[in-house]
Amino acid sequence: EVHLVESGGGLVQPGGSLRLSCQASGFTFSNFAMNWVRQAPGKGLEWVSSIDSSGSNAAYADSVKGRFTISRDNVENTLALQMNSLKPEDTAVYYCNGGFLDGSGTYRSSKFWGRGTQVTVSS
Repeated sequence: EVHLVESGGGLVQPGGSLRLSCQASGFTFSNFAMNWVRQAPGKGLEWVSSIDSSGSNAAYADSVKGRFTISRDNVENTLALQMNSLKPEDTAVYYCNGGFLDGSGTYRSSKFWGRGTQVTVSS
């Protein structure tokens, strides 16, 4: 059974940093590209970042480029997101997910979801 458990969220002031983690189990983690996506209050799902199965290539939404860094550990089966220079508009529930961006730039999620971790950026 696939399990994805996100952690590391919290309340942080603007300009602060957080590091999110996702512990994966129940599938061969090293075979799959992974993503971080987020959902802000009252808004739809937003793709944030992706990393290929080997961890060699990453991509970022323009809104987080230069501030966030995605990484993975295929031995520990973990996915991470280092978030720096946080802004109030980064406030959202963050999820790890094994979906992908299609040719039109729409995020196609996998059916497996964790509970997410809440990130709140506020003074």
